[in-house]
Amino acid sequence: MIRPILLGVASAAALSLAVPAAQAADLPAYEPAPAVAAPVPSFSWSGPYIGVNAGYGWGRAGNAKNDGFMIGGYLGYNMQFDNSPVVVGVETDLNWSDQDGHRRRFGGRYKNDSDWNGATRARIGYAFDRFLVYGAGGLAYADRGVKRPNGDSGSKTAVGWTVGGGVESALTDNVVARAEYRYTDYGSDRIAGAKSSATEHRVMGGIAVKFNSPF
Repeated sequence: MIRPILLGVASAAALSLAVPAAQAADLPAYEPAPAVAAPVPSFSWSGPYIGVNAGYGWGRAGNAKNDGFMIGGYLGYNMQFDNSPVVVGVETDLNWSDQDGHRRRFGGRYKNDSDWNGATRARIGYAFDRFLVYGAGGLAYADRGVKRPNGDSGSKTAVGWTVGGGVESALTDNVVARAEYRYTDYGSDRIAGAKSSATEHRVMGGIAVKFNSPF
């Protein structure tokens, strides 16, 4: 009597162990999720930079046409807001210039020239990763020389305002090329005994070395 009971209990126990094992065998094998590569950070415009530029300017000074080439350098600092395409900055430049112009007046020749010019400007731009579109404006200054038909001559550092815009492209993480247009009004000054005003348009191209932001 006891033996059949023990055999029944043993069979039931064996069956109870076999069923979960069979169910577990039917389950799909677990595989760990593939590792996801960390996203590569996008280019940042933040940081200081220094570069060289060259271009051509034309306009009017003292009722005479004035034009010529210029070459110089610029330096500045950009700050790009976190997770934003907005870039703000400040920049200053200084250029040598061979701009001059002549006009016949009162039987003689009126001459004006400019040996150097520069500007300090605030900038704001919109970045498309490594491509930046910007506008800029601020204080402009330049040497202005005048020689009148009567022989009077003089020079003065003229101060005015400038506004313009351009595009920049990051060729590498540390090399940035640019092209820009600028309009400048140097105001009116008394030079060589007479009032003379000057305005200028210019196109410039440049290339700069950009450094990583220390902040």
